[in-house]
Amino acid sequence: MSKKDFLKILVSMIAGTLFGLGMIISDMVNPTKVIGFLDITGNWDPSLAFVMGGALAVFTPIYHLVIKKRNTAINGDTFSWTSNTQIDSTLIWGAIIFGAGWGLAGFCPGPAITSLGSGTNIILAFILSMLVGMVHAKQYLLGRFPLPFVGYRKNVCPITK
Repeated sequence: MSKKDFLKILVSMIAGTLFGLGMIISDMVNPTKVIGFLDITGNWDPSLAFVMGGALAVFTPIYHLVIKKRNTAINGDTFSWTSNTQIDSTLIWGAIIFGAGWGLAGFCPGPAITSLGSGTNIILAFILSMLVGMVHAKQYLLGRFPLPFVGYRKNVCPITK
């Protein structure tokens, strides 16, 4: 194993561990807590806003002082920033589908993967459904799979080829 590969694995493990611990400590792995945060017209629980605010308070200065000034990541990989800033129907429908899944299940991908260790059937079903959705989304972006209400992707995304 090369030094670059080892460094990539080490940085990934440290970042993943910190992310997972943060998710567990903040209780973002608890669907009831997340749904309580999303229920702004009912019994709203604003505590997750503080979690997100804390994450932004740590990330924002690091981004502007360290990451943005670099051309490569810690492991030597080059950064690849998207040049697509267009708000199109794919972005809007993707956001709606993601938001509906998050609101219905109380999970988004990060906390769901963190909760995978609990071994509950609900988490396993969510992860499996998420993986199926990711495969279908990739096929949609390649112009091979229609989505309800949207149809086939008209302009094939060059990034996903």
